[in-house]
Amino acid sequence: MRTPQTRSYSGVPRWVYLPAGVGVLLVVLPLVAMMVRLDWSRFGELITSQSSFEAFRLSLQTSFASMLICLVLGVPLAMVLARGSFPGQQLVRSVVLLPLVLPPVVGGIALLYTFGRRGLLAPVMNVFGVSIAFSTAAVVLAQTFVALPFLVVSLEGTLRTVGQRYEVVAATLGATPSTVLRKITLPLVLPGLASAAVLSFARALGEFGATITFAGSMQGITRTMPLEIYLQSVSDPDAAIALSLVLVVVAVLVTVVTAKIAERSMV
Repeated sequence: MRTPQTRSYSGVPRWVYLPAGVGVLLVVLPLVAMMVRLDWSRFGELITSQSSFEAFRLSLQTSFASMLICLVLGVPLAMVLARGSFPGQQLVRSVVLLPLVLPPVVGGIALLYTFGRRGLLAPVMNVFGVSIAFSTAAVVLAQTFVALPFLVVSLEGTLRTVGQRYEVVAATLGATPSTVLRKITLPLVLPGLASAAVLSFARALGEFGATITFAGSMQGITRTMPLEIYLQSVSDPDAAIALSLVLVVVAVLVTVVTAKIAERSMV
């Protein structure tokens, strides 16, 4: 006796595929246009020039430093927002996530008037002989400003998803809050933490507006890849396209790594 075959239910109406396809084309077509426009015979030459190499090296170094700062500051911040309870908590969350919606150039202006030579903290910084604006440190600070909310919002979501049942059990057995954090909470959210760190690195790598406003564009000191691409788009469009494609490749690798981490966290 033959049994009727059961069809798998996707749960997606057929008409939804049309706007979804248009959305894919909206992302893919500009990338294809760049690849068609590029003079591929010059590709190697364009991405290995001294200015391009220095910009790429600086971007990797500052983005990695920014990611580390985001981890040091963002992990406690996400835990306080996800696990803590205090007056004005929602306001603090809104302020922390503000760089997500602010134009980056506004963030750069805010940083300039805080850490600049005539900024709010200038008198204190001058006493110690510290100068941040228009330096490599300014690049890291600008990247951290825009990347920190990405780590916080991602990790806070992971903490809320994991819940507190294991932490409560450990606490009832006599574990101190620090022990619970070290041996229970952090191991549970480790995949989500890794994913959040990668996202913050990617956001720092692509930062432009806050960087050029607060740090300027000095080759080998503050000129990151996005700034180099912007300058090359005026003088040598082929170089701008070649460097853009390099960043596209890096972005794809970051996306793949993030997706792999997310898959492991769901197993």
